[in-house]
Amino acid sequence: MSEPLTVFINARTVHVPPGATVLDAVCAFDAAEGEALLAGTRGVTDSRGLPAAHDAVVFGGAIYRLVSARAERAEDGV
Repeated sequence: MSEPLTVFINARTVHVPPGATVLDAVCAFDAAEGEALLAGTRGVTDSRGLPAAHDAVVFGGAIYRLVSARAERAEDGV
């Protein structure tokens, strides 16, 4: 059995299994935030502020921040 990975969502430690996606990590952080991410009312960025794909596989030590979907669209120039 593999050790869980530690990632950070909004500066909070979250443990997820290897192979987990960004969406999985957000759901582990807060199920309601995961639903909002799926609904398109929330977005997620990486530690550099770049949008992170929901289906991207996380890695140990990764840092993500939840943002409003509107803010994420504005950063993309939409």
